[in-house]
Amino acid sequence: MVVEFRLGDVVRLRKPHPCGSYEWRIVRLGADIGLRCQRCNRRVLMVRSELERRMKGFVSRGEADHDPGAAGDG
Repeated sequence: MVVEFRLGDVVRLRKPHPCGSYEWRIVRLGADIGLRCQRCNRRVLMVRSELERRMKGFVSRGEADHDPGAAGDG
């Protein structure tokens, strides 16, 4: 199953970072996902499939993508 990631999502991983934190914020999307540790601000890149395996769940979700063709844009 493919997990939908959004910029700004905070995810909890199964194993802690050496600083002790389990929570990471998604800062980059693509083939590789950019993550920033919530405790020490260390930034890492992780392959999407690896993140899906290591992820325990979402702590909070980022903003949903805005559809530029949606009604109300003028």
